[in-house]
Amino acid sequence: MAEQNVNKLMDKLVSLAKRRGFIFQSSEIYGGINSCYDYGPLGIEMKKNIKELWWKSMIYERDDIEGLDASILMHPKVWEASGHIEGFTDPLIDCKVCKSRFRADQIDVNKPCPVCGNRDSFTEIRQFNLMFKTFMGPVEDSANVVFLRPETAQGIYVNFHNVREAARRKLPFGIAQIGKAFRNEITPGNFIFRTREFEQMEMQYFVKPGEDEKWFEYWKEKRMKWYDRLGLNRDKLRFHEHGKDELAHYARAAFDIEYEFTFGWNEIEGIHNRTDFDLKRHMEYSGKDLRYFDDETKERFIPYIIETSVGCDRILLTCLIDAYTEEEERVVLKLSPAIAPIKAAILPLVKRDGMPEIAKEIVQNLRGEFRIFYDESGSIGRRYRRMDEAGTPFCFTVDSETLENKTVTIRYRDSMEQERIPMDEIKSFLIEHIKA
Repeated sequence: MAEQNVNKLMDKLVSLAKRRGFIFQSSEIYGGINSCYDYGPLGIEMKKNIKELWWKSMIYERDDIEGLDASILMHPKVWEASGHIEGFTDPLIDCKVCKSRFRADQIDVNKPCPVCGNRDSFTEIRQFNLMFKTFMGPVEDSANVVFLRPETAQGIYVNFHNVREAARRKLPFGIAQIGKAFRNEITPGNFIFRTREFEQMEMQYFVKPGEDEKWFEYWKEKRMKWYDRLGLNRDKLRFHEHGKDELAHYARAAFDIEYEFTFGWNEIEGIHNRTDFDLKRHMEYSGKDLRYFDDETKERFIPYIIETSVGCDRILLTCLIDAYTEEEERVVLKLSPAIAPIKAAILPLVKRDGMPEIAKEIVQNLRGEFRIFYDESGSIGRRYRRMDEAGTPFCFTVDSETLENKTVTIRYRDSMEQERIPMDEIKSFLIEHIKA
């Protein structure tokens, strides 16, 4: 019964996401393609807001982190050095009867196939590399093989010296990047939680060996606080420490920030102490000296790296799930104003007496500053409900009193309470409340 309720809630969210223009199935008119999604008008706006909030916290509000946008296609040696060609694999198993494919670590081979029910029908376990392979140039041969990057971090590592020298940086400092990554997942699922094409927000912080533990704890605390700005329920967030059997071979320590989804606790961000593994490997494979020279101590050493890695698509899903609320007469997305796709709706009470003209004048005054929606179709109650489902935090209604004293009614999404303010204070009201 619990599983049915979980699936029902996710089905409702998927339906709302399509109906309101957040997320569509990719290539839907052709039957769709598994685990690939398109972001609609509200989805792309919300995604942009999340990325901007992350970028602001990493770049604009600090003086020790630089930005980067590395190429998706990189030299194949990059992935040899990083260990992705050799070790970026999942254990794969197939049912010989129904041809269904599973991750071997997520299925009991002693039980019947969960799809067709046959026993003793599984193949031997084999390792499956998750990287997408393609060819650069007109000839498809081994000499022209390249890969779609499975993470953005390697683009940061190979540009360590370029960024450091161009920005004249001294340790400690970080490099941040937002970009697409691709993984040929065996078992994607749970809507956009795990997809084959996704967008990462990663920051690599370069520190002096011996100071890594201090900075690791610093970034753990800093990253958890960031989720308050997204408006997530703190009771649904926790740290999960990687045990010795979970740690990646390059990591000294690793913590996940997990969220309690309808389908259980799952990772939304990883914070890792990667030691000097990455720069050391790229130094070995490229033959280039990637050591850092400390002017004060006259030492030359390979920096340690503290990584924070977030999946933007997964964060967006987390925010939608956290905000989704069913009340007696409405469904509402209680999104933080900072990430809500539409910041305000401007609504004339009726389509006469000059109210639409005044409302459109307000819209024009706010355009260029905020994503604003104008709606004059249907009853005011129905229009409020549409905005509730879209997560719009504020509705401003032009009514007969507006004609008399140039005030408008503010209707707050979460409480549905209303109050009046002067028309010329709408912009300052939005600036104040969106920042808050």
